[in-house]
Amino acid sequence: MSAKIRPLSDKIVVKVIDEAQQSSGGIFIPDSAREKSQKGEVLAVGPGKVLDSGAKEEMEVKVGDIVLFAKYGGSDIKIDREEYKILSVKDVLGIIE
Repeated sequence: MSAKIRPLSDKIVVKVIDEAQQSSGGIFIPDSAREKSQKGEVLAVGPGKVLDSGAKEEMEVKVGDIVLFAKYGGSDIKIDREEYKILSVKDVLGIIE
C-alpha cells in the first residue's frame, strides 16, 4: 500500500482478496454477477478501544492475518486502484489459518 493509513481505536485496514473470476467449470463470471469478497489480508491494526477503566482492549487480529469479515461491515475505500476496507474488529468473523 503506497499511502499509509493508520487506523484508530478498534479499527483495522484490510486489503480485499478477490475471489476467482472463473467458475470450476471454466465459465468466466462477469463483475456484475460476482458477489463481493468477504476475505482479506490485514494491513494495519489500530491500538485498541479504550475501555471505561482506561485500559486498552487487546486486538485479536494482527498484521498479516487473513480474515473473513461481515458482508456489509466496514467502509470501502480505493487508493491507487486497489480496494481496501476499514473495519471495526467486531466485523471480523474469523481468522483463516
